Amino acid sequence: MSDAAFDKIAILGIGLLGSSIAHAVNAYGGAKHVALWDVSDDVRDRARRVLGDGVTDSGRAAVSDADCVILCTPVGVFSDVTQNIAEALKPGAILTDVGSVKAIPAADMTAHCPDGVHVIPGHPIAGTEQSGPEAGFASLFQDAWHILTPVHAATDEYGAALERLVSFWKRLGAKVETMDPVRHDRVLAITSHLPHLIAYNIVSTAYDMESVEQGEVVKYSAGGFRDFTRIAASDPVMWRDVFLNNKDAVLETLGRFSEDLAALQRAIRWGDGETLMKEFSRARGIRAAIIDAGLDTAEADFGRRHIDPNSKE
Repeated sequence: MSDAAFDKIAILGIGLLGSSIAHAVNAYGGAKHVALWDVSDDVRDRARRVLGDGVTDSGRAAVSDADCVILCTPVGVFSDVTQNIAEALKPGAILTDVGSVKAIPAADMTAHCPDGVHVIPGHPIAGTEQSGPEAGFASLFQDAWHILTPVHAATDEYGAALERLVSFWKRLGAKVETMDPVRHDRVLAITSHLPHLIAYNIVSTAYDMESVEQGEVVKYSAGGFRDFTRIAASDPVMWRDVFLNNKDAVLETLGRFSEDLAALQRAIRWGDGETLMKEFSRARGIRAAIIDAGLDTAEADFGRRHIDPNSKE
């Protein structure tokens, strides 16, 4: 692994993404050594069973001598985690993350990061609704976008660190782009955050409707509702922190969504089929564009299994 971007990386937080990074490094390279840590004793014990003896009992021990430290914890604790490990970070190291929100968490990381450590926030557009160290798999990042949102001035040293991080993620199979943190948060508010909020709300509404029994909701679930339940099965702690840390962009997007939903409500009330056809046809075109871009397949998704293609199953 002589062409590895880093000698040692440290992964803090051993859930789906953290464990997937470890698996990916073992499969595809990118770093010679991987150290992992999680605040939960139970998670660390489970991680040792699936990831081996690279799991440490201390965040500071994990980051010691690490060239790159990747925060895979909920974004709401970035400030505390960074403050806890700051003294153990070596000069010249890179501090990055995998959070779905960038602006506020980046500020939290920077506030406690010592001089000489390069903060380069990141976000892999990859994941499943599963969580925990057992959920990770090596090919998660293959052909997925990874967005980096640099926050420091473009000095030669910072630029070199950015190039190393880009090389690392490309080694794991990702397609890398850079973006302004605020821009990132506005884009993800519509493509990821709002859909999750809607999914949580629809599933809760279905269970709260007095005219529908809970058993009927499960028994007669059609494809659309099933997809919403899959999204709503995502880690509630992670998504709580996402909404609290990206509230401005989410509320702005939610306001636009509410206006558009009200327009559809009026069309249904007044029997305006022309408006309904126009909006439904436009939405269908966006679905076709996603398939053409290679971000999904037109294959029927009734119970489709989403697993690691490299697994032996």
